[in-house]
Amino acid sequence: MKTITSVLSGIVSEAFEKCGYDKKLGNVIVSDRLDLCQFQCNGAFQGAKLYRKAPIIIAKEVAQILAGNPVFAKVEAVNPAFINLTLTDEYLAAFCGQLANDENLGIPQVEEDTTVVIDYGGPNVAKPLHIGHLRSAVIGEALKRLARSSGMKVIGDVHLGDWGMPMGLVIAELMERNPDWKCFSDDFDPAVDTAPTLDVNELNEIYPFASGKSKQDEAFKEKAHTITAQLQARKPGYYALWKEIIRASVEDLKKSYSKLSVDFDYWYGESDADNYIPKLLKILEDKGLMYESEGAMIVDVADESDKAPMPPVLIKKTDGSVLYDTTDLATIIQREEDFKPTSIWYVVDKRQALHFEQCFRCSRKASLVNEATTLEHLGFGTMNGSDGKPYKTRDGGVMQLSMLLDTAYEAALERINRDNFDSEEEACKTAQKLAVACIKFGDLINHRSKDYIFDLDKFLSAEGKTGAYLLYMVTRICSVLRKGGISDEGEIVIDRLYTDSERELMLSIALTGEAFEHALAERAPNYICENAYQLAVAFSKFYHDNHIVSEEDEQKKTAWINLCRLVKKLITKHLDVLAIEPVERM
Repeated sequence: MKTITSVLSGIVSEAFEKCGYDKKLGNVIVSDRLDLCQFQCNGAFQGAKLYRKAPIIIAKEVAQILAGNPVFAKVEAVNPAFINLTLTDEYLAAFCGQLANDENLGIPQVEEDTTVVIDYGGPNVAKPLHIGHLRSAVIGEALKRLARSSGMKVIGDVHLGDWGMPMGLVIAELMERNPDWKCFSDDFDPAVDTAPTLDVNELNEIYPFASGKSKQDEAFKEKAHTITAQLQARKPGYYALWKEIIRASVEDLKKSYSKLSVDFDYWYGESDADNYIPKLLKILEDKGLMYESEGAMIVDVADESDKAPMPPVLIKKTDGSVLYDTTDLATIIQREEDFKPTSIWYVVDKRQALHFEQCFRCSRKASLVNEATTLEHLGFGTMNGSDGKPYKTRDGGVMQLSMLLDTAYEAALERINRDNFDSEEEACKTAQKLAVACIKFGDLINHRSKDYIFDLDKFLSAEGKTGAYLLYMVTRICSVLRKGGISDEGEIVIDRLYTDSERELMLSIALTGEAFEHALAERAPNYICENAYQLAVAFSKFYHDNHIVSEEDEQKKTAWINLCRLVKKLITKHLDVLAIEPVERM
C-alpha cells in the first residue's frame, strides 16, 4: 500500500504534466499549517526557475486542473505559489478503511529483496548488564522490528565480547582462587576431563575484581595476557573453562534481555570471528595492503580528502595478538559468507565512530563485502542523569541494568490501581510491563544520536510523551470495547466520518506510512514514538468529544467503534515495533 503523500503526489504530478510542466514538480508534503490545509505542493517555485514564469501563475494553472478531482474538497493556489490541498471526508475515510485491512497496516514495503544484519547489544561475557548496555539493546531491537515491518529480511546478532583480555583476566583470577582445578593442568584431556560448573554471580564478582587487580599488580596483568594468548591458541583446559564461562554468562544474559523483550537470532561473538582471521590476513597480504610498522602489522586507510588525521588500522600487535579492528573485519567476512547481506548496521555508541570508519574503509579497500553492500554505524548518544553526566548510582558507580529495572518496577507498582485487577499476579505483571514501557519509550522518543536525561518520574507520568500515556490510551480503548460488549475480531469497516475530531484522527491514521518510511530512511525509531503519541492525542480528543458507547444512532456508533478498533490496532503495532507490550488495564 502506498503512503497517502505518494498517492497525492501522483495525482498532482499528472496535473503538472497536463499543464506542460515536468511531473517531478508534483511532490506533495504534509502541511505545516493544518489550520489552512492538510497537504501542500511547493513545486511551482522550482517550476518558475525552469520555465521562466511567475510561480503563482503555474500554481493557479495546476490548481485549476486539480479542482475537478473528486479526491479534493478544496484546492487553492496561495501567494507566493503554494498549492494547498484538503481531502474530501469520503476519500480520507476510504483511505483509512483501506489501511485498516491492509496486511501491513499501511507500512510501506521495500520493493527489492533486502537482507540486513544488525549488530547490537554487544555485551561482554562474565559481566552483568549495566545501564550502558541499555541503548544498544533498545534501539537495535526497535530497528530490527522496524526493518522487518517494512518487508526486509533481518538478522540480529548480539556480537558478544568473549575473546579478548577480559577472558584472560577472569581465567587468571579463577586460577589463583582454584589452582587445583583440572582445567589448569597441562595434562587436561577434553575427551575425559571437564571444567567445573560456574555460577554467574561468582563470575560477575570476579571480572571487576580481576580488572582492578590488573591495574595494581603488573605480574597478574602479564599472567592474564599470557592466558589470553593461550586461550586464543585453544589450550585445552583454558578453552574448556572458557566454554563454561560462555554457557553461564549467555544463560544469564538471555534472561536479562528477555525482561526488555529483546531477542537475537544469533549469539555469535568475537570468538566466532577468530576462524576467519587467517583468511583476513591472507586477503590483506595478497592485496598488498598490510605492512609492518614498529613491529606491528597495519593497514593505511587515510584519504587525500580527509580533513582530520585518519590513523591506520592495527591488525596485529607486536606480540602477535589481534584487536577489535581485526575481529570486526573478520566478522564482516563471516557475515558476507553466511548471509550475503545487502546492509550491515552497527548499533553502537557514537563515540566509536572512528573505529567503524577505519573498519569500513579497510573492508572496502580489501573488498571484504560486495561493492553494493552498505556498512552503517548507527551511533547513539549517552543516557545521562539530572546533572547531564552519564547516569550513575547514588554512590557514583555504574548501575546494573537489573537494579534499574527493579527500581522502575517498584515505582510502576505504586502508580497502578490494584483494584482494577483480578489478582495480585496480574497487577505485578502489568507493573512490570509499565516499567519496561516507560524506560524504553523514554529512551526511544529521543533521536538515537542525541544524549538524553533519564527521569523515571517523568517517564512514568500518564501525561505527555511517555510510554505510560500510550499504554493508558490502549487501556481506554479496551475499556470502550468491553463496555460496548464489542469483539475485537473481524473486518474493520471505515467508510464515513461525522465530526471534526474524527477527521483529525483519521488524518493522523492516514499519515502512519510516512512515519514508518521516515523512521526507516533515517534509522531512527523516534519517529515511530512521535507518530504513536500523535495518534493517541488525536484519539483522546475524539474520545472526549463523542459519547461512543451511549450513542443512540447505531450507524454512527458502529463507525466510531470501528475507528476505536483501528486506533488500538495501530498503536499496538507501533508499540510492537518498539518492543513494548500493551496492557489491558492499569
